Amino acid sequence: MVRIDQIKFGPVKVTDEMIKSYILKKYNIKEADILSIKISKESVDARNKSKISRVFSVDLEVRNEKNVLKRNKNLISNAEESYMVPDFGTEKMEDPPVIIGFGPAGMFAGLILSQMGYNPLIFERGEDVSNRTETIEKFWNEGILDEESNVQFGEGGAGTFSDGKLTTRIKDIRCKKVFSEFVNAGAPEEILYRSKPHIGTDILKEVVVNIRNKIIENGGTVKFKSKVEKLIFTDSKISGVELADSSIYNSQNVILAIGHSARDTFQMLNDMNIKIFPKPFAIGVRVEHPQEIIDLSQYGDRNMREILGAADYALTHKSNSGRGVYTFCMCPGGYVVAASSEKETVVTNGMSEYSRDGENANSAILVSVTPEDYGDRGPLSGMFFQRDIEKKAYEAAGRSYKAPAQRIGDFLGKSSNVYQDKDISPTYKPGVEFIGFEEIFPSYIIEGIREGIIHYGKRIKGFDMDKAILTGVESRSSSPIRIVRDELSLESVTLGGLYPCGEGAGYAGGIVSSAVDGIKIAEKIIEKYRPIGKE
Repeated sequence: MVRIDQIKFGPVKVTDEMIKSYILKKYNIKEADILSIKISKESVDARNKSKISRVFSVDLEVRNEKNVLKRNKNLISNAEESYMVPDFGTEKMEDPPVIIGFGPAGMFAGLILSQMGYNPLIFERGEDVSNRTETIEKFWNEGILDEESNVQFGEGGAGTFSDGKLTTRIKDIRCKKVFSEFVNAGAPEEILYRSKPHIGTDILKEVVVNIRNKIIENGGTVKFKSKVEKLIFTDSKISGVELADSSIYNSQNVILAIGHSARDTFQMLNDMNIKIFPKPFAIGVRVEHPQEIIDLSQYGDRNMREILGAADYALTHKSNSGRGVYTFCMCPGGYVVAASSEKETVVTNGMSEYSRDGENANSAILVSVTPEDYGDRGPLSGMFFQRDIEKKAYEAAGRSYKAPAQRIGDFLGKSSNVYQDKDISPTYKPGVEFIGFEEIFPSYIIEGIREGIIHYGKRIKGFDMDKAILTGVESRSSSPIRIVRDELSLESVTLGGLYPCGEGAGYAGGIVSSAVDGIKIAEKIIEKYRPIGKE
């Protein structure tokens, strides 16, 4: 393989034939020597609005690679690295590994283990994605919350009802495995090379079902509406789990992939004296703008959306108090959704379909908080801090799961004098109540958000427009705890055979990093044990 970088086109639809023609014209390569062309990366360079570029890197499979490289000194050979599962261990496995949670971490741990013949048993407290969707729609339309199956709990985890974003900062060969399995399960092939890949909630719902079916075909078991309420152990070693219906399943390997909102499970672990400590996270609101304003600011032409897709942004700021303020989980052409998992709380999140064709753009504006802010309430202090704010939001908005909201002009107390003609309808269901945020957030969060909005208005024209809508609260950006695990074995330092995993355990942030962490845990089990029935 030969890697060619920095293949640039204007803001047009680019075909494989155009890329091939570019290569033949620019490089000393004969068409007969080209065996295949594969896009390895695609991005948009919109720094210069008058000269927007689509930028590609491609991997070229060629005949006589040495001669091609000799004729083109600026090209390099690119041997692709492949993901490899470790060799089997030698210890005998008495019972199948148990996985608690079927979000990205639990799903990919289960997929790897099933592919290698370990017959994992997966328990998910929420519903399968079809029934879960109906339950969530009932909450959004009627305000009837199911605490066991909602935007946070159920097949695919919280990511299923987001944008299906697959951006990640981690550099790990396991990412390639995650992306390829998503594509094999029905995700668009473009996620393999797009610089900001996403699947979309609508397609992701189908993808997670296909992965579940693959796990089952490979010998695994997935049980929904099956909440694990107790861990069973002997002499500081895990020996099984007990479900809410009192059924018991023996296992010497339990993967704890519970997600960042499993507060009752956090409490159970803390009561068992499992070593946990509070960690920093961030909290704030969702902001909605007309998508066309974001497109115009980022591309210089609102019509570019048809070619380049709905524009996004990622913005940061350091407040006067030293706190980080940043946008998070930006959903172009998306919706603000109700994401509560506990009664009498209000929680928001963002969601987009694959097409990202909604009228509004939305993103969280978050302010960093640390354990010093939570008050001294033990290892779960951050969880209690989250809950307190979510309950205040519920009370302030009328105790009906409506969300507190405020227009930016009112929030800042001044007019921005831009886009005064643009009206914005809030997308949050079951609806919003326009009130101030002072009775919900501590003052340092409000000041951080204000500073952030003013700063971002200098970066994106219209970000601080009067009619943009703030909806609260965004409180589940990441887990408020970390369940301490051994760096080498990845087991809990308190309970052998228990593997804290993914975002809920404090070791990931987002779909891809959570899935990668799940794969890492599966590898540890594979390295230690041989599959059941394999001598």
